[in-house]
Amino acid sequence: MSLSNMSHDAKPMKLLDGGILATAAIDAFKKLNPRELARNPVIFVTEVVAALVTLLWAKDLANGSGTPVFSGQIAAWLWFTVLFATFAEAIAEGRGKAQAASLRATRSDAEAKLLTDGTAKGYPGKAWKTISALNLKVGDIVLVEPGDLIPSDGEIIEGVASVNESAITGESAPVIREAGGDRSAVTGGTTVLSDWIKVRITAAPGSTFIDRMIALVEGAERQKTPNELALSVLLAGLTLIFLIAVVTLYGLAEYSNTALSVVVLVALLVTLIPTTIGGLLSAIGIAGMDRLIRFNVLATSGRAVEAAGDVDTLLLDKTGTITFGNRMASEFIPVEGVTPRSLAETVLMSSLADQTPEGRSIVALARSEYGLIEPDLTGKQAEIIPFAAQTRMSGIDVDGRSIRKGAVDQVLRFVGLESASAPSDFRASVDRISRSGGTPLAVAENGRLMGLIHLKDVVKPGIKERFAALRAMGIKTVMITGDNPLTAAAIATEAGVDDFLAEATPEDKLRFIRKEQTGGRLVAMCGDGTNDAPALAQADVGVAMQTGTQAAREAGNMVDLDSDPTKLIEIVEIGKQLLMTRGSLTTFSIANDVAKYFAILPALFIVTYPELGALNVMHLASPQSAILSAVIFNALIIIALIPLALRGVRYRPVGAAALLGRNLAIYGVGGLIVPFIGIKAIDLLVAALHLV
Repeated sequence: MSLSNMSHDAKPMKLLDGGILATAAIDAFKKLNPRELARNPVIFVTEVVAALVTLLWAKDLANGSGTPVFSGQIAAWLWFTVLFATFAEAIAEGRGKAQAASLRATRSDAEAKLLTDGTAKGYPGKAWKTISALNLKVGDIVLVEPGDLIPSDGEIIEGVASVNESAITGESAPVIREAGGDRSAVTGGTTVLSDWIKVRITAAPGSTFIDRMIALVEGAERQKTPNELALSVLLAGLTLIFLIAVVTLYGLAEYSNTALSVVVLVALLVTLIPTTIGGLLSAIGIAGMDRLIRFNVLATSGRAVEAAGDVDTLLLDKTGTITFGNRMASEFIPVEGVTPRSLAETVLMSSLADQTPEGRSIVALARSEYGLIEPDLTGKQAEIIPFAAQTRMSGIDVDGRSIRKGAVDQVLRFVGLESASAPSDFRASVDRISRSGGTPLAVAENGRLMGLIHLKDVVKPGIKERFAALRAMGIKTVMITGDNPLTAAAIATEAGVDDFLAEATPEDKLRFIRKEQTGGRLVAMCGDGTNDAPALAQADVGVAMQTGTQAAREAGNMVDLDSDPTKLIEIVEIGKQLLMTRGSLTTFSIANDVAKYFAILPALFIVTYPELGALNVMHLASPQSAILSAVIFNALIIIALIPLALRGVRYRPVGAAALLGRNLAIYGVGGLIVPFIGIKAIDLLVAALHLV
């Protein structure tokens, strides 16, 4: 799945919602606080310059000297530039706050049934007292009955219940939670629908999963990532370089008797420094986390989202991720002398009472491949033979027919054959199925061998194409499985993964991740069990399943609220989209500044140096019109790019060289061309309206 069609699965939200825009407009003014803006050196310099020009305008206005109309317009547009930058960040944060509002609705001052004899086994009856959920402490044991909200995060220590987690995951279908195993973790704010459970509280008030989600999606704890910090240093360096250049221009103007006022020079500084990317940088990072949240994945930090975009190795569990997880019948193979339809009728009869996933898949295959319908056993003396670990067979005795299906050696023994004396075609088929990673089930009727059922852990459709797309990104895919190497190799080949780790233990996973990281590769993996916790903690991107254990959720730096392991592929794409968006807009911004430099300077000095006329391709109306047009363009381009910063640049799974070429062709060349067109259009409007 590519990001172009991920929107079908992600939570829908208007790109620019009216309510969010209204709130963002107010927040944009609040963000003018210099202490906040100091984190963004480019926009901070712009605010300082705007304040300086405002003072000069006020001075000109009070003294009746200078050009107050011109300086007033420059001051207004400089403030608009700062406001549009803070507005972009406020919109991105507002989208996160809208998500947080729905989460906050699930958090309430609920009551909890604190057990007074929490160690007792069995249903505790009335042995509990009601207290506020806010007063629960780590280690308390509570009873949760049908209709009750689970008061806080915890682990089930006794019981099994159906739980509605729609408040967290958005999925309406209830899930089963039970003590022990990998599905014992429960989340505060979810509702028990049936039965009862005892829950040991694992989170203190204010630090529950929902509390952490609210803080994260509101952006309160969003820290700059290493790449953002590096880019901020670059932007600060460029700002310093252009500051030196403008100061030099002041000296040049004095030397050549060119009339360049302080207002013109500081306005020139703002148009030349990278205000475009400086104004959008925070919005891009926040929007990246927001895209992940709308896809029902919670990242603990922007660093985790960014790391996902740099992943080199992807570890995926076989069962439930690459395959469906249940063995399914894929083929009926009759022995010589038995027709395929006769074998299908026999296995259909033997599977009528088999409600296992394998049994249902056998019935489905008999229906779809041979058009058979289930026979009516009403009124017949039918004895169902259930599967038993001792016999490793199941079947049915009806109307004088004795049908058995099961493990090959057991069925051969049932019909009185040794493995070596079985028909050669039968033995060849058993060998072929085993080598392909499947499971052969033998079928016999009335002491006669009928054939085989090929059971296989079916690879999910389209998964091979998705792995091919990852390979095109330069990402190595590794399948983790507990299967033997022969079976693992067969499934790995069918699925199209680059490598596999068979008979994997927690130690094996950890060792593999460390080996990859030692080679300088970033590793992502997903898991849901306590035994996955060490590997999740070691991986650069560890995605824990919401249905998993508390240990797994604490160890990972992302939590998938839908508990869909295949989503790891989309997480990588979202991370890459974040990096691409930042890179594309940075390229555009720097190209923009270069274009503005060559567009404006000839207009400023053409009177003093007529030779610059050859470079004055813009033919702007006047030096003042050139500066005002550039300042207006500088402000408007930020607001024009906000939707792209929030939506993100569309990602395509191609190599790094192709991405770089496309980036330069679209955003580099575009950044050079757009300022010439935009500034000239604004200059014509400024001249027509006689604004200077």
